[in-house]
Amino acid sequence: MLGGAGRVPPSEQVNLAGIGVGGIGFSQLASCEQAGFRIAALCDVDDVYAKTAYDRWPMARRYRDFRELLEAEGDRIDAVYCGTPDHTHAVIVLAALRRKKHVCSVKPLTRTIEELDIVVAAARKAGVATQVTVIPNTSESACRTCEQIWAGAVGAVREVHIWSNRPIWPQGMPRPPGEDPVPATFDWELWLGPAPFRPFKSEWASDDLALRQIAGIRDKTPHSTAVYHPWNFRGWWDFGTGALGDMGCHHLNTPYRALRLEHPVAVEATTTRRFEESAPLASIVTFEYAARGDMPPVRVIWYDGGLKPPRPSALNKPLADEGVLYVGDEGMMFSPALLSPERAAKFAGTPRTLPRRGGTWVEWMEAIRGGEKAGCHFDWAALLTEAVLLGNIAIRTGRRIEWNAAARRIINDESANLLLGASYRDGWTLQP
Repeated sequence: MLGGAGRVPPSEQVNLAGIGVGGIGFSQLASCEQAGFRIAALCDVDDVYAKTAYDRWPMARRYRDFRELLEAEGDRIDAVYCGTPDHTHAVIVLAALRRKKHVCSVKPLTRTIEELDIVVAAARKAGVATQVTVIPNTSESACRTCEQIWAGAVGAVREVHIWSNRPIWPQGMPRPPGEDPVPATFDWELWLGPAPFRPFKSEWASDDLALRQIAGIRDKTPHSTAVYHPWNFRGWWDFGTGALGDMGCHHLNTPYRALRLEHPVAVEATTTRRFEESAPLASIVTFEYAARGDMPPVRVIWYDGGLKPPRPSALNKPLADEGVLYVGDEGMMFSPALLSPERAAKFAGTPRTLPRRGGTWVEWMEAIRGGEKAGCHFDWAALLTEAVLLGNIAIRTGRRIEWNAAARRIINDESANLLLGASYRDGWTLQP
């Protein structure tokens, strides 16, 4: 068998089980199918939300509980896709890894640092092909950014500004009062999984401030008024990781490669009003990184909630809704374009030395068949996930945190270490 233990030869079909197949799960499973996967089994806690996937792949075996899927499918599946909310990534991914299945998870890989460390260790032990669904750092644009920075097109980079148009879901709100009946087609207990129990609430009241916050930002959809499910889990700390967790892994992926970043040494955040249970409406998070080889220390500044960095004078138009701006000693790059026409001309001939790859699903398939690791395999995704989760700890505490990556501890604020992990409900554990 090519590629060693667990790899699938090119002559054999790769049978994939999808867990969490409503919403983004449906479109990403369709992309997996285009990359050559056979959709063999589907699992979702909401029969209505999953109906589109069930109709698309009627021959796939159906489950509601991922544990039952993994037990029943056994050797009939080779790989598992996890498209569930953040708070259930770790328990699902770990269960798949411990059965030696190749695994792809939506980002961020986990909701806590403790989960992250256990998942990455399990992936290394399993020796399977892994991937996380972030914007690839192996595209033409991403590779060109790396090549230009390594060629010195902007000089030594000392700051990176990254901004996102998220959140486009409610944040900055208290828990709604009351309780609604749980639909017979939806398993609220399974959806909660390891998270603390709370009463089910279906929709926000039409005049609630939570809905006014997203008015004009997100087109009204059947799910835009949901409190938790579907889709609106991201703003709640028990279930999601806010705007930074949603988009940070995407936008950090290429800067991490281009600047050879690993672990931040300190993180600090400024936010709008903080709530105990939900992420704030907007935040600015500053990550500090030490020097790496011949690269100097660098600050990476994140903006969300409509906030952006000052517009560079060399840019003669408003900043886009999302972007990455590299600030070097000799120029700026609005990735991958150099803002100075003179430097753009000077470095136009920079050699293209990096291989451009086929994207998230093709890369995962190549790795499963014994080829090169996927661009955002779990060891790489761990660096991105670590950063956004530390950023969220700075957001939640309102204090600067200093991180010792080797010790896996925040060294200047003992109480902040409590947020590195989370308590699970009875019946749920990270242990085998």
